[in-house]
Amino acid sequence: MELILLVFVFVMAVFLGFELIQKVPSQLHTPLKSGTNAISGITMVGAIVAIRTSGSELASWLGFAALILATINVVGGYLVTDRMLGMFKKKGR
Repeated sequence: MELILLVFVFVMAVFLGFELIQKVPSQLHTPLKSGTNAISGITMVGAIVAIRTSGSELASWLGFAALILATINVVGGYLVTDRMLGMFKKKGR
């Protein structure tokens, strides 16, 4: 029963996230991406704590995977944000 509840919550989160992202105007992309990067930074800290305090090898590997994925998300988010902000700069010498 617990697995069904977890799957239900995941599916609802996917639908809610899709609907929210679809309705965001392009002008708000950069501020929202900055907030997402901050959340991924918190995920990185949690993954490091999970790696350091885990009692099993599986938990350490899952923490390491979470750390890698969150790092990719943060770096990619900053690159996209930098590219978007570059579009607003004036071309000049």
